Amino acid sequence: MSTFKRVFKEKHTFLAVVHAEDGVQALRNARIAQQEGADGIFLINHAISYVNLLEYYEKVREQLPDLWIGLNCLDIGRSAVSVIPNNTAGLWIDNAGIKEGKDSTTEAEEFAVLRSNSDWQGIYFGGVAFKYQGEVNDVAKVARLAAPFVDVITTSGAGTGKAADVAKIQRMKEAIGDQPLAIASGITPENVHEYMPYADCFLVATGISDSHTELNPERVLALAKALGR
Repeated sequence: MSTFKRVFKEKHTFLAVVHAEDGVQALRNARIAQQEGADGIFLINHAISYVNLLEYYEKVREQLPDLWIGLNCLDIGRSAVSVIPNNTAGLWIDNAGIKEGKDSTTEAEEFAVLRSNSDWQGIYFGGVAFKYQGEVNDVAKVARLAAPFVDVITTSGAGTGKAADVAKIQRMKEAIGDQPLAIASGITPENVHEYMPYADCFLVATGISDSHTELNPERVLALAKALGR
């Protein structure tokens, strides 16, 4: 059994994505996610540096010791594995380094070495056929190529807040079998049922938020209920 399946017992996992801007805001939104039924959170940086993100992570971790907390350090990508705290539960990287054609897994192999040389032992969510990284012709192929390198294969729609094509998700899941598949864009309480037969995990921000940085408690609860919480 994978580490992901040992940690998350439900059939579907719901991880709220908090776009961190300061420690108070990050903690406030982390509390909303925890109280309204999310299984955990990812803290992600946009307008701040990874240094600030790690600072806010420590503040949230101290206040909510039982909450599953992952990180996505957008400004340093795969290098984050060398700087995140060892107790970080998950690391999400938008680009897992899987390509079509020649040298398709070279970058993923390099990251595997970097990961093995670090002291971090959490769950790796790696972006495959992910938004803003160019069109992928054979999503099943890249999913299979990613499987040895990524704990949770993570994909998306065409852009932030854009729902993924259900057929794409189905093809990727069929290609990887029991390995966890996550969707990281466009999920809402209203459409999540379309993806539940295929996806194991949902990383959600826009569909449960009032703004870029503030979760909506009612929307968080609605998505949790849609997933049977």
